[in-house]
Amino acid sequence: MRIGLWIDEEGLTIDEIGAAAKAAEDNGVHRIWFSQRLGWDALTLIAGVAPYTSSIKYAVGVVPAYGRHPLTLAAQALSVQALTGNRLMLGIGASHPHMVEGMLGLSMDRPAAYIREYVEALGPLVAGAAIDYQGERVTARGRLAITGAGAPELILAALGPRMLKTAGELTAGTTTSWAGPEVIESFIRPTIDRAASAAGRPEPQVVAGVCVAVTDDPDGTREWIRSNYGAAGSMPSYRAVLDRGGKAGPEETAVVGDEATVAKEIQRFADAGTTEFLFCPVGTAAERERTIRFALDYA
Repeated sequence: MRIGLWIDEEGLTIDEIGAAAKAAEDNGVHRIWFSQRLGWDALTLIAGVAPYTSSIKYAVGVVPAYGRHPLTLAAQALSVQALTGNRLMLGIGASHPHMVEGMLGLSMDRPAAYIREYVEALGPLVAGAAIDYQGERVTARGRLAITGAGAPELILAALGPRMLKTAGELTAGTTTSWAGPEVIESFIRPTIDRAASAAGRPEPQVVAGVCVAVTDDPDGTREWIRSNYGAAGSMPSYRAVLDRGGKAGPEETAVVGDEATVAKEIQRFADAGTTEFLFCPVGTAAERERTIRFALDYA
């Protein structure tokens, strides 16, 4: 199982983010992850941070598909590939109604069907193929050519059966949020594996994004997670995966405790079929620093 590290870029300069990425590279971390939020554009940030490193891989987890046409996203992703020496994993997802409908004013009707069309168009485009795609809601015609850019790995954030089917049939795998090892083993892994096998594709990657805190106060840290991320439990796709795992909220999916406890819990993810464990350090500033040190040592 590979180790990834999410860097919380909010409030940081490019030099500070670059230094964090270089430290991760020097300590053997497989991949650096950034989120698409309300600050830095994640793909642009990867292009900016890459010169601070030489070999570590990068991923965005994830770019919301709504609001970016497949041709537009493919051009940006291939540009980042050329600028980073082909070190990009491109994660895409549907996002959530409060963002798509509330912030963008777009319809989120039947998101799984829309995302399938989007991936059917995007996949060939990032592979450099000419396409003439006409779906029910997605139209894409043309071809992109950027010298030096290979096809990035494409993964889909998928938590439900239809999205996992699309991920298995059309992409390199999935990235999860708020899914514990029991959900990955009993539902995520077998569902995506069946889809990939039926489509004649290789075994998919399963990247588990997990809130982690190496701490002497696990109860306090879980309360921190509940206060800062508890609202995720009301978002439909996240609520469904939490219910599937029998969890009341995001704080119950976190890996928290001392170094030995955290290491034991990470092994459970490996045993469940996770291919990459993504450390998302949380808690107080001191806890996040301790967690990052542990992640670098663990890698």
